[in-house]
Amino acid sequence: MPKPVNTNPDFFGFADLLSEAERTELAEIREYLEREIKPLANDAWEKAEFPFEAVEKFAKLRLAGYQYPEYGDGQQRGPLFTGFLSLELNRIDPSLAVFSGVHTGLAMGSIYHGGDQEQRDRWIPDMADMTKIGAFALTEPEGGSDVAGGMRTTARRDGDHWVLNGAKRWIGNGTFADLIVVWARDEADNQVKGFVVEKGTPGFSASKIEGKIALRTVQNADIVLENVRVPEANRLQNINSFRDTAKVLAKTRGGVAWQALGVAVRAYELAREYAVNRVQFGKPIAGFQMIQDLLVKMLGNITAMFGIVVRLNELVAQGRGSAEQAALAKAFTTTKMREMVAWARELFGGNGIVLDYEIAKFFSDAEAVYSFEGSREMNTLIVGKSITGHSAFA
Repeated sequence: MPKPVNTNPDFFGFADLLSEAERTELAEIREYLEREIKPLANDAWEKAEFPFEAVEKFAKLRLAGYQYPEYGDGQQRGPLFTGFLSLELNRIDPSLAVFSGVHTGLAMGSIYHGGDQEQRDRWIPDMADMTKIGAFALTEPEGGSDVAGGMRTTARRDGDHWVLNGAKRWIGNGTFADLIVVWARDEADNQVKGFVVEKGTPGFSASKIEGKIALRTVQNADIVLENVRVPEANRLQNINSFRDTAKVLAKTRGGVAWQALGVAVRAYELAREYAVNRVQFGKPIAGFQMIQDLLVKMLGNITAMFGIVVRLNELVAQGRGSAEQAALAKAFTTTKMREMVAWARELFGGNGIVLDYEIAKFFSDAEAVYSFEGSREMNTLIVGKSITGHSAFA
């Protein structure tokens, strides 16, 4: 049987842009994730339960400190490292990658970029150690894409406290997080502000959303806030409007593009391996033209996705990345990912709908990645306004 010349989904060698030390570190992380995290993934996904033993395993990797070196191991890594790290996490399991991303990117990122120095020093060290887990509460039951202008959760100043009332939905880690970054509209000036609500605060309740078909391991919550009193010291001091919130989202939106790439890479790996080993009509199906066509189209998508996310990371590191570029990256990569997982599931035939072959999980999880951090349509309109000068938002 002829051996494939190149089994690497990074066909153009984008990883070569990393330093040798970074490539070595990522290889060690991949080996650890394969050994310690992957065995937990399918069972947790099928049961729709969160494997809390994974928190300690993630903590040993110090993953939460990579983007905040002064609170991590002190080592400054290159601009592409966090992107390739996201790829590795999502290649192993998108649900557990979302757990990590919500904690590290959305929650920690909100405090790091939106808080003052005292707040960063108060919360980030424990979050970097993962002794305290974070969540990010922006989306509402009646508001997703329009939450910027239609946020219903309110905040009212009362002496040295704020009183929060409202509801949030789809809040990852929301059922067990220690620190929940809640976004609410200030009744006094009508501006969106951020508040860190600590677990156990009276009036705060979270219930798990059941019946999901995607990212089943992620503990998404419906959150209710009934006269929740939060001290002024827990208001993120550098958040004064939704524009400040959007800056956090712009950073994580680029991360979702890498997430889509990780899902796509794993779908391709699974499909290629299955094609090489699955024998039909007396030979591996990898020898059939239509199968090779699917695999090559998948590899082409991955290569294009690599190009856009690598360049975006470089621009962000140089301080030249824009929200519009992040929006295009998210819209493009998640669309291509969704196309790819469908091709991969198609290649598996009937075996593609059972969890044993793993592709079913990635096929389902892709639907959530496609939808969150701004739908394709909303991101398209962000880019459309940028290139035409005309807003098409309703």
